Amino acid sequence: MLPPIEQRIAAEIGARPEQVIAAVTLLDEGATVPFISRYRKEATDGLDDTQLRLLEERLTYLRELEERRIAVIDAIAEQGKLTPELQAEIENAESKQRLEDLYLPYKQKRRTKAQNAREAGLEPLADALLDNPLLTPESEAASYVDAEKGVPDVKAALDGARQILMERFSEDAALIGRLREELQSKGVLVSTVVPGQEDGGAKFRDYFAYSEALKDIPSHRALALFRGRNEDMLRIALKMPEELQEPAQTSPCQIKVASHFGLKDAGRPADRWLMETARWAWMVKISLHLELDLMGALRERAEEEAIRVFARNLHDLLLAAPAGPHATLGLDPGLRTGVKVAVVDATGKVLDTCAIYPHEPRRDWAGSISTLAALAKRHHVDLISIGNGTASRETDKLAGELIALHPELKMSKIVVSEAGASVYSASELAAKEFPDMDVTLRGAVSIARRLQDPLAELVKIDPKSIGVGQYQHDVSQMRLARSLDAVVEDCVNAVGVDVNTASVPLLARISGLTSTLAANIVAHRDANGPFTSRAALKKVPRLGEKTFEQAAGFLRVSSGDNPLDASSVHPEAYPVVERIIKDIKKGISEVIGDVKLLKSLDADKYTDEQFGLPTVRDILKELEKPGRDPRPEFKSATFREGVESLKDLIPGMLLEGVITNVAAFGAFVDIGVHQDGLVHISALANRYVKDPHEVVKAGDVVQVKVLEVDEKRKRIALTMRLADPVEKKPAEASPSRPAAARMQKREEAKPAGAMAEAFARLRR
Repeated sequence: MLPPIEQRIAAEIGARPEQVIAAVTLLDEGATVPFISRYRKEATDGLDDTQLRLLEERLTYLRELEERRIAVIDAIAEQGKLTPELQAEIENAESKQRLEDLYLPYKQKRRTKAQNAREAGLEPLADALLDNPLLTPESEAASYVDAEKGVPDVKAALDGARQILMERFSEDAALIGRLREELQSKGVLVSTVVPGQEDGGAKFRDYFAYSEALKDIPSHRALALFRGRNEDMLRIALKMPEELQEPAQTSPCQIKVASHFGLKDAGRPADRWLMETARWAWMVKISLHLELDLMGALRERAEEEAIRVFARNLHDLLLAAPAGPHATLGLDPGLRTGVKVAVVDATGKVLDTCAIYPHEPRRDWAGSISTLAALAKRHHVDLISIGNGTASRETDKLAGELIALHPELKMSKIVVSEAGASVYSASELAAKEFPDMDVTLRGAVSIARRLQDPLAELVKIDPKSIGVGQYQHDVSQMRLARSLDAVVEDCVNAVGVDVNTASVPLLARISGLTSTLAANIVAHRDANGPFTSRAALKKVPRLGEKTFEQAAGFLRVSSGDNPLDASSVHPEAYPVVERIIKDIKKGISEVIGDVKLLKSLDADKYTDEQFGLPTVRDILKELEKPGRDPRPEFKSATFREGVESLKDLIPGMLLEGVITNVAAFGAFVDIGVHQDGLVHISALANRYVKDPHEVVKAGDVVQVKVLEVDEKRKRIALTMRLADPVEKKPAEASPSRPAAARMQKREEAKPAGAMAEAFARLRR
């Protein structure tokens, strides 16, 4: 028998079974991962949110496996075919795949040729030839000819016997398991272009004549192959290396099929017929079944990696440094339609909106500066937030001139990602928030607010629309949404929110709260004024004790009745703080922020049966700086003056930029030319880098050097290895692949020209 689920999960996440049992109990009781990770450390002995997320995922899978196991046993038992040996195999199946292999012979299926042959009485013929190759197939089959049973001649009898053996061979769980392992470890994925699609499938040209070991194919290449197949541009197949040789050799898998059943060509009368049966079983049934399985497994692995990359990028973007509570001027750049302008105060409240037309065709540069200056003076603007879309650099220049002409305003300008702003502008949420505001102006509001607090603004946007993914449209949308929702939940709860200023979308991400409860909190706040304590939350309709327990620690009440309400100390732990201040004979206001005093206290002294050492230590650390923000200090990139388009770039040029996206093959960097450049994984550092996230994350400000520029295809190859020389191409030479592709070739085997694919991935 397999070990209990909790024991298996413990081995997978590097924990003890007792920790897993405690976590599972809490999850089953309705506790959230952020709550367990932060406020139930004693129960789980410190399992972190990463371990808990994996635990939650595996718990779901293994419970589904157990349910399926019971269903399979019941189904086979109903057929009267459940033997003790088979039941033992089923009970020891460690994966859904193995379970389905065992169930395959007993699964209800459409009528097959093998079933017809059995009903025609041909199974004894099949058994006889398999058991005794000394029999002559034609002579033995002659006695089974019966036109009334649908067996008109010897050939029909032998064909029916072959169908029975082919089905038997293809449903042998042990054989299928071994062949799957063989293909998994040695199989090669082969891709060719569909005849006649050479031009239409040009974006897949890297895969027109491509092969790579199945186990080595990275996520982005696998998803590109599947997309090419889905668009009828590519044909892909799974082969063994021997089958790729010239002349093609017999597949070793076919030989294994014969060997598994003791078949060999020893010159006996039935040997050739049996070997041919094994060949047909492999070609017609087993290979297709395993190819489908392994392709599905490859897609699943590729999707998992793509979702992991997306989730990690989203995490970094959501936890990007906030500029903080400053009056901000948001500029949503545009040419023909003008630049949309919105001014928000330090809390994000919209104060003013308008549109200006500084660019062609209506170019009113002076008038635009005058309008912006008037707005900045009227509302005491500190920051200018500029979206990085079309006309961004031109608008950035406008803001620079505004600052230069009005130094008395003491403003700073920052270019921010406007990914998802248009999606938010047209959303139902934006319509409710700004029912009387033009859709285009809502985008400027979002751009202003995301500089103040990226997390608070980006939670209003579907995570899939933020644009930090890799082949995000090619993966399971349900799994992607579930993963991204978990990331958003973890980020929001890691930072915490001010219950008196947070929006409904932000509150809805707090542990234990739903959209309905979040709306109830805001409605109560609007009707009764700001909350003066966490305890006052209990007056919100439908917010019960369990919800309060889950949510209270992540909700902050600034300037309330109790200073602890502005911290991450959970209300249930306030008695611990009371014991501390009573022991040291000081008031809470004297203790908060006194780092020297707090560090001198012995945490062990204040533990009890309910609150252990981890919680007391967290409390003392929190009192040092209550409500501390885990996000980094705000800083922005400075784009180089005079570098505004691809034609301004020169190989060897050093620039500052912002990481916009991190993929498995490298990082994309905004250097202010309306086209992100790519730093290939091999150019990220002066050492081998296995995962780009080891070096950079979305939102990082980095120094890069330009390697190559392809204006025609709008591609920029960059490096963060600033000391590396830039290759000089002979003047007469035709354009080569980007330098990043050459570096990648040294790092890993891949099809020629795949860098071209890399540059276009995010756009697709």
